[in-house]
Amino acid sequence: MQAIETLEQFYQRHPVDNQKVFSENNTGQGHFNVFLRRPCQRRTPFSRRDFYKITLVIGQGKMHYIDKEIEVNQPALVFSSPSVPASWECGPGPQTGWFCIFTQGFIDSYEQKSPIQDFPLFKAGGSHIVFLNDSEVSFLSAVLKKMMQEMDSDYPGKYDLLRSYLKILMHEALKIAPASSENLAGAAARLTSQFLELLERQFPIDSPGQHLKLKTANDFAGSLAVHTNHLNRSVKEMTGLTTSQHISGRILKEAQALLKHTDWSIAQIASGLGFEEPAYFTNFFKKHTSSSPGMARSAV
Repeated sequence: MQAIETLEQFYQRHPVDNQKVFSENNTGQGHFNVFLRRPCQRRTPFSRRDFYKITLVIGQGKMHYIDKEIEVNQPALVFSSPSVPASWECGPGPQTGWFCIFTQGFIDSYEQKSPIQDFPLFKAGGSHIVFLNDSEVSFLSAVLKKMMQEMDSDYPGKYDLLRSYLKILMHEALKIAPASSENLAGAAARLTSQFLELLERQFPIDSPGQHLKLKTANDFAGSLAVHTNHLNRSVKEMTGLTTSQHISGRILKEAQALLKHTDWSIAQIASGLGFEEPAYFTNFFKKHTSSSPGMARSAV
C-alpha cells in the first residue's frame, strides 16, 4: 500500500495554472479547491489521502476499496476521506463532472458540533457512493458550478459561502442515500456501532512499524468500558456474527490487501496484524482461506 498522498502530491498529479491557491491554508482556515473532471490516468494510485474529496462522477468506472469493488455505471457522488484507502479505475467513454477537495481545518470552522469524521458517507466501514437520477445530477451540477464561480470571485466572504455550498452537497447526499444501519434504535445497536467503528479505526496498516492495539473481544470490551459477555451478546444480536468473527474477518481483509498492494515480507505483515510469530499468521490465513499467504500473493 502506498504512503498517504499529500496535497502537494495531489497537485503534482493535477497541475493547474493558478499556483497561489495550492497552499495548505489557502482559505485562511484550511484548504479548499474545486475542479472540473477531465480525462485522467486509467487508474489512480491505491492509497489514503490527507484531505477529503467529494466527486460528482459522470462517466463509467469502478471504485476499488480494500475489501470490495463498486461498479459505477450511472452518475454518482463519491465521498473520499483520509481514513479510507481507495482508487478509481476509468471505464469506457467520456469522463466529466466536478470534484472538490478540502481539509478538516476548512470544514471544522463550520462543523464544530458534528466532526467531519462522523459524517456517515465519510466514515470508515460505511457506504461512500450515492447514485443519482437526472434531476439530482442537474441540481448538484449547479451547486458545483457555483462553487467554481465563487473560487474565482473577489467576494470577501467567499470561503464561508463555499462552506455552505459544501454542506449542501453533503446533506443532499444524505437525503438521497438509503437509510443507514446507524438509524437502528437501542443500546445493542449503539454498542455494536461503536465496536465496529473502533475496529475499523485501526485500519489500514500504513507502515511495517504500525501494529494493531485491539486484537481480541476482551480488548474491545475494555476500550468500550463494558463486560465482554455484554459486547458479545449485543454484536451477535445485531449482526448474526460474533465479536471474534468480525475481528478475524477484518484482519483477514487487511492481510489480503497488504499481500496484494505492498511488497512487505510475510513477517512484516504478520507483525503489523498483531501476530507474535509469522507461523501463527500463516496458520490463521490457511484456516480462513485454505491457502498460505505466499500462495495468495503469488496468485495476484
